[in-house]
Amino acid sequence: MSETAVDKSPGIVHEIRKLFQLALPLMGAQLAQMGMGVTDAVMSGQYSSVDLAGVALGGSVLWPVMMLMMGMIHAVTPTVSQLNGAREYSEIGEVIRQGLWIALVGGVTAALILNYIGPVYAWMDVDPAAAAISIPYLKMTGFGVPALMCFFCLRFLADGIGFTRPAMLISVCALLLKIPLNYILIYGKLGLPEMGGVGCGVAQAIIMWFQLALILLVVTRRRFVVTGWMSRFSWPDGRRIQALLIIGLPIGATIFAEMGLFSLTTLLLGRFGAGVVASHNIAMNLNGLVFMLPLALGMAATIRIGFRVGAGEVTGARTTAAIAICATTLVAVSGSLLIFFLRAHLVSFYTSEAAVVELSQTLLLFVVFFLLFDALQSTAVGALRGYKDTRIPMWIALFSYWVVGLPLECILGFGLIGEPMGVYGFWLGLAGGVGTAAVLLSLRLWRVSADSEMISKLSGR
Repeated sequence: MSETAVDKSPGIVHEIRKLFQLALPLMGAQLAQMGMGVTDAVMSGQYSSVDLAGVALGGSVLWPVMMLMMGMIHAVTPTVSQLNGAREYSEIGEVIRQGLWIALVGGVTAALILNYIGPVYAWMDVDPAAAAISIPYLKMTGFGVPALMCFFCLRFLADGIGFTRPAMLISVCALLLKIPLNYILIYGKLGLPEMGGVGCGVAQAIIMWFQLALILLVVTRRRFVVTGWMSRFSWPDGRRIQALLIIGLPIGATIFAEMGLFSLTTLLLGRFGAGVVASHNIAMNLNGLVFMLPLALGMAATIRIGFRVGAGEVTGARTTAAIAICATTLVAVSGSLLIFFLRAHLVSFYTSEAAVVELSQTLLLFVVFFLLFDALQSTAVGALRGYKDTRIPMWIALFSYWVVGLPLECILGFGLIGEPMGVYGFWLGLAGGVGTAAVLLSLRLWRVSADSEMISKLSGR
């Protein structure tokens, strides 16, 4: 075990080291995971802008659905980390067995949703050319989603005990396999049919099963024997599943609220044509690349804060939260400066179509100011999960993204008041929603981390 003893050193330098020992591999994992999305965008964009738009629209449906299901399983991380901090190792095994049942049911449900998504595209009046790529892309990807959900559950076991390197190594291996698979399937090499953007979906399904196989090699090692997760078979236990879902459903809803807004924005922009969608997707991809670093810090904060709460180090957990927020601010500001100065070079990796290049560079100016708020809300919500505080953050996310962000997008983008601003109005609406979430979640974290009675109640101790 990585965290089998109570931390006796309250020093800030010591805690920074602990947090980054967890965060750096997670950063690598998130960057590699994002790299697969970038690979799809770049390779499908080189094939054609229509295929890029189709893959982008597919991703705008795929990721919210998957993240909703994954979020429910995410309850495993703070649960395992708190049990690890309290040295209650024997309880971890049953958490994982029940988590796998949630993963299996969630994965099959997500696959069915992706397989019957066509009517939604018709209802949203999405560009038919892009939809013709996007719908089969989602059907192909759906074959791998149940495997990915089980992968997440087992990965969260490793993350929860502070063993975060496997997540990075598996994601890097998956990325290295994804690139040649995309090439073979997009362009029809080795005697296979030329599939264009749909080939990205086939490759993604293969990668999902590959990741499950690799994580099984990890969690069957000796370091996990103490958890007893493989010691016996367990049928679904309603009481334990309910306990996980009480934490996990709000996490899933929170992730879905944010990603749902981003995805709905992409779908709404679909009526402006493939060029606008492609430019929007390029800007979101580059925002996402830098965002992966704060996201990893938030995930590390979940693990570390959960461990410290389980170990009874309430004041130390607050220190961890403060360090995570400060580190996130530094990373986000640095990333914004890099995007500002390198935006022309970055866009050139995706496309050479002049109109798409010009619009993408303009949208990246929005990213420069948007990124800090996006980073702060992500780390704040990750830290709150370490305390098992998920219900209030869910309501904050729903309010910020769907009561503030979406109406603002429609008002500005479609010109419900004043002249229509198009894609620029939608980006201003996104910034308004994410900025609101960043402020409210940071205030929530400040309150929870200072209230030992609330922390005890949330942890169930």
